[in-house]
Amino acid sequence: MVPIQHIFKLNAAARPGRMIALARGSMYSFQQQGMISGADSFKSSTPTFGKIPYLAMSFGILVGSGLALYHTGSQKIQLEALPVKEPAVSSMGERMSTYIKNLQQEIVNEISTIDGKRFKQDSWQRALGGEGISCVLENGNVFERAGVNISVVHGKLPMAAVKQMRAEASAQLTGEGPFDFFTASISLVIHPHNPMAPTVHLNYRYFEVQDPNAPGKPVWWFGGGSDLTPSYLFEDDARHFHSTLQAACSPHNAEFYPKFKKWCDKYFVNTHRGEARGIGGIFFDDLDHASGDQESLFKFVQDCGNAFLPSYIPLVQRRKGFAFTPAQKEWQQLCRGRYVEFNLIHDRGTKFGLHTPNPRIESILVSLPLTARWMYDVKPSPGSPEEHLVNVLKNPREWV
Repeated sequence: MVPIQHIFKLNAAARPGRMIALARGSMYSFQQQGMISGADSFKSSTPTFGKIPYLAMSFGILVGSGLALYHTGSQKIQLEALPVKEPAVSSMGERMSTYIKNLQQEIVNEISTIDGKRFKQDSWQRALGGEGISCVLENGNVFERAGVNISVVHGKLPMAAVKQMRAEASAQLTGEGPFDFFTASISLVIHPHNPMAPTVHLNYRYFEVQDPNAPGKPVWWFGGGSDLTPSYLFEDDARHFHSTLQAACSPHNAEFYPKFKKWCDKYFVNTHRGEARGIGGIFFDDLDHASGDQESLFKFVQDCGNAFLPSYIPLVQRRKGFAFTPAQKEWQQLCRGRYVEFNLIHDRGTKFGLHTPNPRIESILVSLPLTARWMYDVKPSPGSPEEHLVNVLKNPREWV
């Protein structure tokens, strides 16, 4: 056994009888309240209460190795981590599931540290197969809303939903469905309060669809990307964001960044307005055997996911304290309105979620900002920062 060098004190929300769990050295409550924080270190390998070894059941989801127990009323509890061996052979679905669960907690911890407010963490089960964790921070000190969600879902998928996610996949399947499917995905959108700090979006996913006429040979692919949506354009921020993504892409394939940057510019467009949603990033939707072997593509997706925090956090740290005027806040709200338009009218991920049987609406729509605004026939003043942004949205630029 490897002892965790902390004593964890229960707060008032963690009453006796509630299950608590330790995962990756952090303590969580299974209830929506009851986050538990670390205190003084200790060097004891003797736990106070009985142990239940498990595969890191944080909020009911298997995420790694750890320890669970029931609180029986003591003011303090001592916990140990129980190492759990990884299976000798793990399916890609299992490996992607483990990766996104770990990445979610890393991002949530970092965003919560910056904001000073904890996320509401909501574990859920899908009646038709699967589970997930929705982590949402609203009305924080830095962020108006931040949603970091994971889902590991399986079941039956109608052809309409397959086509929403990837039209090419439908051509590889026989019959009209429904088809057995599996997907593991992480998705986040972060909307800061300060109009000088940009909104950011990320999504990475692995998908399998099983043709009943070809058992054991699923149609599989990876998809995802990350993109930035500022209300006020700081070109240093744009270059930093794109350079970080380029650095994640280039070791795998020199063509990935320019190809996926162009794809992002083409995808995230409000076609009814003739302007992009933001200043782009990368986007890809059908990485399969035609693009590389499954293992190398999984490593590529991991590198892209791991690039998120270094691509975005420095921008928030720079801009979160900038002074701004009521007029600049109003402009941010108008930009947020454009963001809502894209997500509800054009985004295939939103449409896929809504077409999936028994959809979880709260998680699907958590990407929307808390506040947005529409005003009639708004035109930025000539030569203004607002006009500069609109010009870039209408004419996407190269940043690296």
